[in-house]
Order: sequence, then structure tokens, then C-alpha cells
Amino acid sequence: MNLALGVKSDPVEYRFSYEWLFSLLAELRVPYVQLGSSMEFYHLDDDYFTDLRRAAERRGVRIRSCFTAHRELGGFFADDSRLAAVARRNFRRWIEIGALVGADYVGSNPGAVYRDRPETKEAGVEAYLAAFAEMQRHAFANGLSAITIEPMSSAAEPPSLPEEIDAFARRASDYHAAHPDETVPAFFCGDISHAYVDTSRTVRYDHWELFEREVPFMAEFHFKNTDAIYGSTFGFGAADRERGIVDLHELRRILERRKNDFPVDEVVGYLEIGGPKLGRDYSDHLLRPQIEESIAAIRDVFPEL
Repeated sequence: MNLALGVKSDPVEYRFSYEWLFSLLAELRVPYVQLGSSMEFYHLDDDYFTDLRRAAERRGVRIRSCFTAHRELGGFFADDSRLAAVARRNFRRWIEIGALVGADYVGSNPGAVYRDRPETKEAGVEAYLAAFAEMQRHAFANGLSAITIEPMSSAAEPPSLPEEIDAFARRASDYHAAHPDETVPAFFCGDISHAYVDTSRTVRYDHWELFEREVPFMAEFHFKNTDAIYGSTFGFGAADRERGIVDLHELRRILERRKNDFPVDEVVGYLEIGGPKLGRDYSDHLLRPQIEESIAAIRDVFPEL
């Protein structure tokens, strides 16, 4: 397994143009972008996305992956056919967008169970996985390499527990094995800041336990830092490293030890940060240094990137 570096586009949404991001990544010699979603994406014509692809390529950057920025594909968990219909329509379009920008992978987190309706979780999981099988077919028809799922950090957002991670991977893999000429495989988009903390704030499964659980099905992951109870996420600037718990040296040790267990030859780690406060003259301009500082910290541990 070889590791590559990218940046997820989320923090430029409504703040800077994608062209600004592509130019910055070209300066920083970061080859890949993971395109995050926006509300407008599901209504835009195809040529917007082919133009976006060309804008990236002109700067020597590739949109390698698409991954939702929000939870807009979670309607399968709502126990409401109207919301599920919107989620299905948007999921199909998200796959088509991925094909238009030249991505290998398109993905999302599955969605959330309403806290006041926990009894709907089992049916929601089944509805999502049934729809996911349909999306494996749609992705194949659109020429993608795989669909990705992000395990989360809450029992209300499956998969988050180890047994759920295993079950989601097994279900999607079994469906692809049964229909190898009509579907794409399913992989995980991991996150090195995700863990499972219960209602008493006890860490039941830490970020490395869950990350390693996902490795046999992981094709990409998010570079992200977090605090001791996984309550907020941020980057790897000097102040963030002081308060954060994610040790990039430990990540390197895990990747070296497990390098033969990944399902793909090249795994991309995407820096995923929210950036500074959105929509303020005193903060928007800080996005560039935040990205630069986090990329520099990652390269201190992974100088080959």
C-alpha cells in the first residue's frame, strides 16, 4: 500500500472559489481533492462539473474522490418514504457527479436515527443497505471504481460499533461478490478522529481501534485531529497539536504494520478541517494558513507525501 495526500474541499464552501483551492493545492504540491457536497450540487447541470474537473486539471490537481459534506443522504433512516425518495434521488445524482468530475470513489456517511425514535434504527439500517446495493449498480453503470461509507462516532449514526462496521462491510461485499460484473465494491472512508464514546463520556472504542477495524475495507481516510472526548475536530497547527490527541506518529506505525491489509494499492489521506469561523472578515482569511500548517505537520511525519 502506498499513501497519498489530498484535501477535502469543505472549508471553501461559500468562502472561496474551488479555483482558489486548486491553485493553493498546486502551490503546496498536494495532488488530490476530495470534493465535498453542497445544496446546489444536486440541481446543477452536468457542464458545471465538467468545467470544475477541467479547472482542477489545469492546475495539475485531480478530483480523486467525492464525499458528502453534510448528512443530506440520510433519509433512509427517517421512516418516511418521502425523505427516502429524496435521499435515493440525491444519492444517484451524487454518483453521477462523481463520474463527471472524474472521481474514483463517491461516498457518504449513511445517516442518523432520530434520537427520539431509536426503535427505527434496525429498519433504517436495512433500508439504507438495500438502497446501497442499488447504488453499487448505479456506480458501476457510471464507471466508478467503488462507493465509500464513513463509519461514525455515535450509536445513532451507524456504522459506529465494531460489529456494525463488520456487518456493513460484509453485506456490501457479499452483494458485490454475487454480482461482480454489475456492481462496484464498497470501501470505507475512514477517519482518524472517530471513536465511540457512550452517554457517560466513557471511551468504549478509541480512534485507533476503530481505524484498524476498518483497514481491510479502507480505500481512503480523513486526516483530522480531536480532543479527549471526541467532542470537536480541528487540524494540526501548533495550537491544535497541543490540545489534540491524534498522534500522527502512531498513524504512521499503524499504516506500516498494516500496509498489506488494505484492499487497494494507493490509499489517500484527505485533510478534513472546517476552517475558521465562516463569514467574518477577521477569520475567513485564516483558512489558507490553517491548511498550510496542517499539511506541514502531516509532512513532518510523512515526508514522502
